Amino acid sequence: MNTHAINDKPSLHTMDNLPFGLLIRPTFSGQTVEQLPVSELRALAREHHLLILRGFAPTFVDSPSLTRYAEQWGTIKMWPFGAVLDVREHLDATDHIFDHSSVPLHWDGMYKPTIPEFQLFNCLKAPAENQGGCTTFLNTRALLADAPPERLELWKTIEVTYRIQKVVHYGGEVCSPLLVPDPRDGQWVLRYNQPAEKDTRFLNRHALEYHGLAPEQVAHFEQDLHERLHDPRFFYAHAWQQHDVVIADNFSLLHGREAFTSRCTRHLQRVHIHGSPVCTNTALKR
Repeated sequence: MNTHAINDKPSLHTMDNLPFGLLIRPTFSGQTVEQLPVSELRALAREHHLLILRGFAPTFVDSPSLTRYAEQWGTIKMWPFGAVLDVREHLDATDHIFDHSSVPLHWDGMYKPTIPEFQLFNCLKAPAENQGGCTTFLNTRALLADAPPERLELWKTIEVTYRIQKVVHYGGEVCSPLLVPDPRDGQWVLRYNQPAEKDTRFLNRHALEYHGLAPEQVAHFEQDLHERLHDPRFFYAHAWQQHDVVIADNFSLLHGREAFTSRCTRHLQRVHIHGSPVCTNTALKR
């Protein structure tokens, strides 16, 4: 296990038996996330793509306290509801984000004019161990580094149009290449919003239209990509513990959610942090 420290205080570990990311634990009782230097955390998030801060004393007890901390990371991407999205089940949900169903892999900001660099998650209440609700992450850089050259060349020719009804705070139409350069260093990353599983409960199902593929090629393409996206070498499902703080790289990762037991205690908060310069969403159509 590789270990090092931020200012010789917290304990940082590469995650045992997991494909990527960094697990950060406190080294003294009562240590808070706010005591960790944000500049060093930001550098680690760009290097490892996923930071899991676990076991720290809880300090983000409400939306204002989480917002104040997030402002130290950079410019917050604001939404109609403000900076902080409460991610929990709504019994009258009209969209899958607020349902208890699974959510396929996607990138955040895909239907908005700008795409955030980081997602900052705070777990107010975790579901019980047997209730599901893991947040899933896919390291697209590692996946592309492993893909055969002929597969990469095919993927570079493909674009996908996505359409979804705007029934909550996002919606519309985008047309994105499957592979795009990371706005920070130009390395290839994968942008894809998986189709929702057929014949399952899914509120506000999105439509996909492929460009660069013949209709008879689509089924094989989707199956092949699905298998690659869930390759355990690149895919990680995070089981939440109360007060976990997770920082995810929205440029290089895709993320989703496993289904969870309805009416369970799962309650996350999420804030989006813009990069510098802000990443414009050139795929947005309407």
